[in-house]
Amino acid sequence: MINRLKQTVSSKLVKTGLLLGGKLGRHVPVTVPFSWERLQKMLEECGMVYVKPDTGSQGIGIMKVERMARGRLRYQLGTERHDFGTYADMYRSMRRRMGRRRHLIQQGVQVLRYEGRPFDFRIMTQKNAAGRWVSTGIAGRVAHPGKIVSNGSQGGAIYEAERLLRHAAGGEETPGLINSMRKLALLTADRFGRKYPAMNELGIDIAVDRGRKPWILEVNTRPDPCPFAKLEDRTAIRRIVRYGRRYGRRYCLKCGKAKTGT
Repeated sequence: MINRLKQTVSSKLVKTGLLLGGKLGRHVPVTVPFSWERLQKMLEECGMVYVKPDTGSQGIGIMKVERMARGRLRYQLGTERHDFGTYADMYRSMRRRMGRRRHLIQQGVQVLRYEGRPFDFRIMTQKNAAGRWVSTGIAGRVAHPGKIVSNGSQGGAIYEAERLLRHAAGGEETPGLINSMRKLALLTADRFGRKYPAMNELGIDIAVDRGRKPWILEVNTRPDPCPFAKLEDRTAIRRIVRYGRRYGRRYCLKCGKAKTGT
């Protein structure tokens, strides 16, 4: 039974399950519990996947796993890359890194890049005084050189969303893409809000692939405001703080790890 009074949900598999079906389902990468059989099957189908802890934050423990040329296999964790000749060898190495924590496998998305580095977006959604979900901020996150995740805690840099999209997709497509992402974020918030009416805010991570399709990568039920605090335009962070104050949330804005993009 779902606890409708919950304000946070930690399991990524549970959160992904809430998004399946309808319009949202077409924008959710295939996500399954980790196992030897599923890893091999998804790599053969997708060529590239991400293996993530089912619970956790800040991009810690995420591995990018790929099929390489001539039957070689590779996974990357942080800046370290490990190559293997067989699934068995790679699986044993990954299991040592994973420990006893539950993990999932997520279909890999070939996302847009800025100066060779992958980027995605954090979209903040919050309830207004009337109890309706609104989009209160969007920030672009560019991965640290050599890393696979865009989190500021992993050395990622924060940019205005428009700047990244103009660079990668062109000025004509940028307004439409931002509008599409905001709509997806609000549909996501509405879906979560129906299951968990006590929720007041969500941070939704969305990436755009090379075909200009947006994908919902993750939903954060206790989102960190730091990406917005790093934007030169302070409008979004002021709005987020104001909305949060209404439902009793107080944010720590001492954001030392994330960097402002230059």
